[in-house]
Amino acid sequence: MSPRARDLILALDQGSSSSRALLFDLKGRVVAQAARPVRTRRPQAGWAQHDPRELASSLESSLDAVLSKLGSKDRVLAAGLAVQRSTVVFCERGSFKPVAPAPSWMDGRAGEFVAGLQERQDAVHALSGLYATPYYSAPKIRWFLDHDKKVRALADAGRLLCAPVSTFLAARLTRGAVVAADPTCAQRTLLMNLETSAWDPELLALFGLSAEILPSIRPSGGDWGVIERKGRVIPFRAAVGDQQAAAVGLGAAREGDAVANYGTGAFLLRHTGAAPRRAPGLLVSPAAAVGDAKGFFLEGTVHAAGTSFEWLRDSLGLMKDAKAVDAAFKASRRRVLMLPAIGGLGAPRWDYKTKSAFFGLDSQTKSADLVKATAEGLCMLVTDAADVMSAAGAPVTRARVAGGLARSDAMMSCQADVLGALLERRKEVEATALGAAVLAASAAGIPDAEKMTAAPIEKSFSPRLGDPARSRLRADWTAFVESTQSLSRVIRLD
Repeated sequence: MSPRARDLILALDQGSSSSRALLFDLKGRVVAQAARPVRTRRPQAGWAQHDPRELASSLESSLDAVLSKLGSKDRVLAAGLAVQRSTVVFCERGSFKPVAPAPSWMDGRAGEFVAGLQERQDAVHALSGLYATPYYSAPKIRWFLDHDKKVRALADAGRLLCAPVSTFLAARLTRGAVVAADPTCAQRTLLMNLETSAWDPELLALFGLSAEILPSIRPSGGDWGVIERKGRVIPFRAAVGDQQAAAVGLGAAREGDAVANYGTGAFLLRHTGAAPRRAPGLLVSPAAAVGDAKGFFLEGTVHAAGTSFEWLRDSLGLMKDAKAVDAAFKASRRRVLMLPAIGGLGAPRWDYKTKSAFFGLDSQTKSADLVKATAEGLCMLVTDAADVMSAAGAPVTRARVAGGLARSDAMMSCQADVLGALLERRKEVEATALGAAVLAASAAGIPDAEKMTAAPIEKSFSPRLGDPARSRLRADWTAFVESTQSLSRVIRLD
């Protein structure tokens, strides 16, 4: 008896630590997947970069591997791509041959240039929804034009393309037919006007850049050409930033919905409806959409979530794997405070000078105390963003959580306590990849594609702390962060 034909959606997920390809059925279940690791290189302090060829080859290898698992009668109805957002690729237009390393969203080499733009922050935020920080692409594009001879020479010859990772990958997958970025990735260049979803002349002028080196902008969900691979012709129907993809995958499509995604970084997004809402220190991000539909998030970012634990593991030898987080909460007997500031403090502080710090160590401090303190510090940083949202009239009372660190029951219980909100973790949801698949399915006209996100809730985390206890913890945290910031301004360690 021959196997029954399946209708499937392909999701490609290119992140900071891996590239993955997944096939979903129309009920949102993963039926096949493949992954390849990706390295982040740190040639000197403050720098973080990828080899663009590795980003592409790892994704294409994953794609080939997952397509090889298909039956001859299986149909792939559409494909969607989700990517790390603020990483930028420098390549030759037409051939898409990379000419420089791809500075990661974690890269801070353009900090000195950005320091001269502080008086323009209000204007930058009004136009882009972001702040001028080294986190985003435009300062790094400026840095490479000023410091990299190959990038400069290609620009002078009129053949340079500076583009989000999604553009680079989409161009390769479609054999050059589509050279574009969607608004969720284009915004992260710090050069897109939030209201018009077009390259902004004032922002371009601020960084001394020309739109000629950038891709076109098109909706997240729509016609992105076709992917021809392994004898198949697959309609390519979506390209989107990873955090907005995760929001789609978690079903956060309406005003008031909130998601928290814990990966290499941690991101809290709160949907504000069809119009942008602003709050000091937070980002305003476009939601992924099909066609001309509009939606926006208030967003808070923590630069080093998973990265902080990798540091504890690889540099300090304090833990072996992610399971050590839950174990640390059980074993810890002494309170320690930790500020995770690898790569700088994100929203709402945008502070790239303050160093990571522990406070409260004594002769009885154990490794479990430090691991637990790091997890608590990350939860506090997420809550800092949520507090600003609440003050702006957009409170987070309930949030859906995803990402590798969200699998830690102890950390999610801690997050619920300090956030004072109900957290819901769905059963084995590949949120980012699923979001790319749902968006692609919707753009391909598949009915009720949003039903693919209807995974059952595996576990809920309700706050256990009363308001007085939560207020004391938050006051201690604020004093700790402010004192560490003050100390970092006085003492230079570099």
